[in-house]
Amino acid sequence: MSKKKKYYTVWKGHHTGVFERWDDCKAQITNYQGAIYKSFDSFDAAKKALKGDYKDYIGKNKSFKSELSDEKLQQIGKPNLNSISVDAAASGNPGKMEYQGVDTQTKKRIFYQGPFEEGTNNIGEFLAIVHALALLKKQGSDKIIYTDSKTAISWVKKKTANTKLERSEKNKPLFELVDRAVAWLKQNTYTTVIVKWETKAWGEIPADFGRK
Repeated sequence: MSKKKKYYTVWKGHHTGVFERWDDCKAQITNYQGAIYKSFDSFDAAKKALKGDYKDYIGKNKSFKSELSDEKLQQIGKPNLNSISVDAAASGNPGKMEYQGVDTQTKKRIFYQGPFEEGTNNIGEFLAIVHALALLKKQGSDKIIYTDSKTAISWVKKKTANTKLERSEKNKPLFELVDRAVAWLKQNTYTTVIVKWETKAWGEIPADFGRK
């Protein structure tokens, strides 16, 4: 079964536009701080998005329709909008990695870090949660944190980044952040609740980078 063709809209990058190949899109966003882009199923949809506001496309689930039963959806309920949603994305495993946190209701970006060399999604998700934890504690906020990574939740609970990724000169800055995050978890207590985002019920998490 052939993979469905994707078209990539780049709103912010070295060059903006619609690109038919991921490698071409990747060239525009690599080493560009705060690059904004998303994939679409058709050229027309990608071109329309380029002419519009990226905020109307990034983190939105306008066309999402859950396949879960009404009973299951009722059981799960709606997301708590008094929250921060976090996510990470990596181009390769390992590859260039970035992570961010957004306000679940407004989709406004609260923090962003990256891109980092030779990172993984799991490390990014872990760092994003700890970043949000530290921020909310500093603010004295009662917001909760949403993540779609069970692995990252497990690492945070265990206060360790249980990654198999080997340290190198390239990912040294990334592992310095990981070490700081682990140290923060061991030295601090918090009351913030970390919740798994229900993707099957609600669609992609609002902090999603839109690369799928």
